Amino acid sequence: QVQLVESGGGLVQPGGSLRLSCRWSTRIFDLNVLAWYRQAPGKERELVAHIGASGFTKYYRDFVKGRFTISRDSAKNTMYLQMNLLRPEDTAAYYCNKAPDYSDRSLYWGQGTQVTVQV
Repeated sequence: QVQLVESGGGLVQPGGSLRLSCRWSTRIFDLNVLAWYRQAPGKERELVAHIGASGFTKYYRDFVKGRFTISRDSAKNTMYLQMNLLRPEDTAAYYCNKAPDYSDRSLYWGQGTQVTVQV
């Protein structure tokens, strides 16, 4: 079974930065649009950003535009989320998976990585 493994989370002060990584074991996702999601306590999981298979087409939710950058390195089977100017409202567990249009995402949810932004 292919697993998606998120890492890079942590505790950071407002205005700080973190870089999240998402790794997978095979090249199964090479042709897929991939995404980062997040889920804050008591809230629904929400899309943060997604990136096309080539790495050139990117989409960001308004609440992260200008602060977060999504990228991928297919040679390393890895996707990244560079998060700058972090805010307390960015506190959440962050997950990677296929983009929302794919119906088989339930097969690939990982454990996520926790990001906590506080003084």
